[in-house]
Amino acid sequence: MARKKRIAPAGYAQHVIQRGNNRAACFACEADFAAYVHWLKLFSRKYQVSIHAWVFMTNHVHLLCTPEKENCGISTMMQSLGRMYVRYFNKKYGRTGTLWEGRFKSSVVDTDSYLITLYRYIELNPVRAGMVSVPADYKWSSYRCNALGLGTTLRTEHPIYTALGRDETARLIAYQVCFQNDLSSALVEEINWCSQRELVIGDGRFKRMLEESVGMKLKYERRGRPPKKYKAEYGGGN
Repeated sequence: MARKKRIAPAGYAQHVIQRGNNRAACFACEADFAAYVHWLKLFSRKYQVSIHAWVFMTNHVHLLCTPEKENCGISTMMQSLGRMYVRYFNKKYGRTGTLWEGRFKSSVVDTDSYLITLYRYIELNPVRAGMVSVPADYKWSSYRCNALGLGTTLRTEHPIYTALGRDETARLIAYQVCFQNDLSSALVEEINWCSQRELVIGDGRFKRMLEESVGMKLKYERRGRPPKKYKAEYGGGN
């Protein structure tokens, strides 16, 4: 079966996921995380991709990012980053072969309705995994930057984030308020379902607008049971 064509129009935020092969660890120590961040900074700048939020877990990575160039920035960034990091990891640990589980997954995000939700989904990942009790306790996510003002050269504020407050203090407070309640299990299921199938994360209006923008229908291959909200939109199990 031919690979599904990626949709990555310039200026639209994307949720990107890359997993270790067979869910195996792709980060074994603090130095590994730091090396990955170093190359992510390098290649995101080289290929003009703005990074808004992230979490680096032991065996997978989530990014919320926006390409500035049409249909190439994220793919070339992830390919270059992946190759560089695999060479580093294999040499350091005396191993050979693949590290990643095939190609990364990416989904276009409806910024008006879902962007801040994706920030929360990504930065709450260590909490859902039971690794920490609050997101601020996890070092390798963007929460400390977006909620506490920790400086970083990796992050670019998305306009939706910037609009949370008139100045940095107001934005940080407003962002912290967004995390006062956990995401519902239904919303987590919806994001998981769309992300794994590389579907648009957004409502029908946004999906139709995106179809017009890219000039193609965004179809869903019928595998698995979608959340109720998506049965009419994409089809799927009963």
